[in-house]
Amino acid sequence: MGVPDTLHPATLCRVVTAFRDVLRSHQEVINRLNVYPVPDGDTGTNMALTLETVVAELATLESPDGSAGGAAPDRASLDMAATCKAIAHGSLMGARGNSGVILSQMLRGIGDGLTETDGPAGAKELARALTLADELARQAVMRPVEGTILTVARGAAEGARIAADSGKGLIEVVVAARDAAATTLARTPDLLPVLARAGVVDAGGSGYLLLFDALLSVLDGRPLPVPPELNEPMDRRADVIGEPTTGAGADDRAAGSSGGVDGAVAGLRYEVMYLLEAPDDTIPSFKEVWAGLGDSIVVVGGDGLWNCHIHTDDIGASVEASLDAGRPRHIRVTDLLEQVEEERWVREAASMAGVGPEDTPPGPPPVTGVVAVATGDGVGRIFRSLGVERVLAGGQSMNPSTAELLDAVEAVRSDEVVILPNNKNIRPVAEGVDALTSKSIRVVPTNTIAEGFAALLAYDPGAHGDVNARAMETSACRVVAGEVTRAVRDSDSDAGPIVAGDWLGLSRTGIEVVADTLADAACSLLDRLVEDDHDLVTMIEGEGSSAADTRRITEWLREHRAGVLTEVHHGGQPLYPYLFSIE
Repeated sequence: MGVPDTLHPATLCRVVTAFRDVLRSHQEVINRLNVYPVPDGDTGTNMALTLETVVAELATLESPDGSAGGAAPDRASLDMAATCKAIAHGSLMGARGNSGVILSQMLRGIGDGLTETDGPAGAKELARALTLADELARQAVMRPVEGTILTVARGAAEGARIAADSGKGLIEVVVAARDAAATTLARTPDLLPVLARAGVVDAGGSGYLLLFDALLSVLDGRPLPVPPELNEPMDRRADVIGEPTTGAGADDRAAGSSGGVDGAVAGLRYEVMYLLEAPDDTIPSFKEVWAGLGDSIVVVGGDGLWNCHIHTDDIGASVEASLDAGRPRHIRVTDLLEQVEEERWVREAASMAGVGPEDTPPGPPPVTGVVAVATGDGVGRIFRSLGVERVLAGGQSMNPSTAELLDAVEAVRSDEVVILPNNKNIRPVAEGVDALTSKSIRVVPTNTIAEGFAALLAYDPGAHGDVNARAMETSACRVVAGEVTRAVRDSDSDAGPIVAGDWLGLSRTGIEVVADTLADAACSLLDRLVEDDHDLVTMIEGEGSSAADTRRITEWLREHRAGVLTEVHHGGQPLYPYLFSIE
């Protein structure tokens, strides 16, 4: 076979699949190194999840003869315009996080560029497509900053354009684009001080570089790069990252933002994302409102459907701004200060897909069913033992989407359903489910797992939703909830200065305790929360707990709160070695 000089629809499907695969293999590397605009460790995951939806969208394509298309390499009769439209729509609908939203706009630009002419897409068309991807991505970001994926995209586009203008063929244009992207990626620390201080390059740019590895793999048979081992510190490494085109991997020192925002956004607490159904002419005014609410603002889409992303301290105002323009849906809110381990949570969630009962429970359906959001096998078992029919994987750093909650609700046999979000960031998403189903939905505003357990003590399967919701909310309010977790960065609090690695004791009102050891944090927190009129302390052990620490905590309770009974359960939840419910 000769070297291909045109890009056909079926080939493009294979490239997208290869891009998804190589992002998946490198996501942990990219996640581990993500430092800008917040060190939330999710850039690789968000880019890979965005590509998952694109691959799924392509699988629904049909060739003109009516046969299924998808990513199959032999579907030469697929239509390029339909293929590119599927890529754009899939990435828009599935975009996750800042990196995913920007990547979706780039993919849309590539698709638009490849379909500008009626003929096959060759070297010049690909160069134009990469240029359009660069232009559209910058238009979508309100405050572009150099040293991010935007810079890498511009470098790739310029390298491709120069090669195409000099008469190079398709493979040579891809090689030139990759070399230019790799060279630009290596310069990102010179452009963005936070990257220089960490000794790394931009994570989003590293992910984008893998697109060219995928192109070369499909078009020229070059092997996809293999990620490095993660058993050594990732800063100041000298691996092959962005080496000019020998088929070597992307910059595996990569760390940083996926998208052009000012460093000041590090102080903004929440990431708010949603799809917005709105006329195109309302979007400029919408973006102006958002400009006063936060930063890291990216709004992509068109033809009445937009994917919107912002970092903000005001969740309510960020959602309400959409109501003047149109209708928001699939609202997702993430607490950025607790997001560092999100990639691991997402991975673990896949293994928890069956956390709800797989078989239909025996007997007639209850009048009111319950859906709870939680993570950890033990926590899931406790919820099911208290009557929950569906447990949806999610929590602090992994907020389930509206669609996922809706699927869980529809799987419940009852026409009336109570949702226990068990996290304040998931509550707005849960409250949006009622408008999307014919079932009667009530959301009990539980902010912790302990409150969710307490709410279920008042659950009556034979009562109607309104009755259950009132009783369960009252029961949840009676419990005193506490949590112990570990600080991931230096900070200040009312309890004193915090150094990364300190153990934190948390209550409903915030940080109560800062301590050097896990047991000290837990005992000091209980000292503050357990009062003379309390009867029971329930401890839920999570990842990071130990028999020695549990014994020390229970012995402290025995000595200092002799009148209080103690129960210990294994929850298996990540991030929080101990959860406390005090009644």
